[in-house]
Amino acid sequence: MIGYSAANGVATLTLSRPPVNAIDAAFVAAFREALDRAEAEAVTVLVIRSDQKCFCAGADLAQIARYFDAPDGVEAMRAYVKSLHAIFDRLEAFPAITLAAIDGPALGGGLEMALACDLRLATTRARLGLPEARVGMIPGAGGTQRLTRICGPGVSARIILGCEIVDGAEAARLGIVQWSCAPEALDGEIATITGRIAGLSRQALLLSKDCIAAYSDPTRDGFARELDAPGILIPTEEARSRVRGFFQRKAG
Repeated sequence: MIGYSAANGVATLTLSRPPVNAIDAAFVAAFREALDRAEAEAVTVLVIRSDQKCFCAGADLAQIARYFDAPDGVEAMRAYVKSLHAIFDRLEAFPAITLAAIDGPALGGGLEMALACDLRLATTRARLGLPEARVGMIPGAGGTQRLTRICGPGVSARIILGCEIVDGAEAARLGIVQWSCAPEALDGEIATITGRIAGLSRQALLLSKDCIAAYSDPTRDGFARELDAPGILIPTEEARSRVRGFFQRKAG
């Protein structure tokens, strides 16, 4: 259901639940186990991609339909959505730089998963959207908050209130994703991005990620965290070695 591979500091989680990677309880459990493995291996980059025609179509609608008929449907639905919040919150805070590589539809919970990543790359044939209002629901697994934080309320309203589906190129123009490419170029773009990031200091990247996250959290002072970072990094042999190497290359 979730494939896993890792090499050279880069782990790849491959979503593989035919036909559309619908998210049910088993999918969440498999995703959690894959994150456990990547975290144990202390990878620098985590890539999420799909081997299906769809990146991820979101919630398993058959499961959702059962909640409407069950006596405890509201409570069951709330528990399911809470499980999505928990896994996407973990993905957002994951101790690696996360990249969603989107080729095909990423809708509803599928886009919410991608929005929890640090970086997003979508092909021109990708389709991204939060169309929950079409079925009388809302994008409740973080979509209203993360899309607004990333793109602003104007773009968020266009996508959520208009139920608009955009392709990868338009998603890049709107800031929903950072890069767009042709489908045949996807593997090369993933390799370029992950290769560049994996060659950087993991500790510096994670501290930078923490400072960026502080921007949208009123309980944390991002400027103070920036001031604290040198005290963490300077004593490390890695930082000292990288600085020495930089000046040696400059002198040469």
